Amino acid sequence: MFRGDLTDEEWAIIGGLLPPERGRWARPAGDNRLFLNGMLNVLRTGCPWRDMHERYGKWNSVYVRFRRWAEQGVWDALLQTLVDIGLTDDWQHMIDSTIVRGHAQAAGAKGGLVRKLLVDHAAVLRARSTPVVTIKDALLALSSPAEKHQITKP
Repeated sequence: MFRGDLTDEEWAIIGGLLPPERGRWARPAGDNRLFLNGMLNVLRTGCPWRDMHERYGKWNSVYVRFRRWAEQGVWDALLQTLVDIGLTDDWQHMIDSTIVRGHAQAAGAKGGLVRKLLVDHAAVLRARSTPVVTIKDALLALSSPAEKHQITKP
């Protein structure tokens, strides 16, 4: 057992909640515990599936089983069961910036055509929303009170 892997007590609770896997006639299905440890390792470390440690098996097999369980609703059922038996308090979990990664554009990186179009569109909207300033208004703003009288005469 490696650091972060499920203990025997944890596996005794979770193991029965996971669906049994059937292998094809040519090869047997892998152990759910090994696959679950691989999934948890990837989710815990944030590494890409391809960089998953080899001790958990082939990365693609672990990923395919993870996706299959997600589509079948296994994760939702597992969490609901853990809530029902009182091992976790509710469904709410905290997510912060140490977990969620942003794209390079989120840090202000230079964008492509889409970014240029969005910036141009924003500039047009900004221009429409600003009041039109005439030459007369500009002169009034810059002049003294005596000169304003001269400018406003017809």
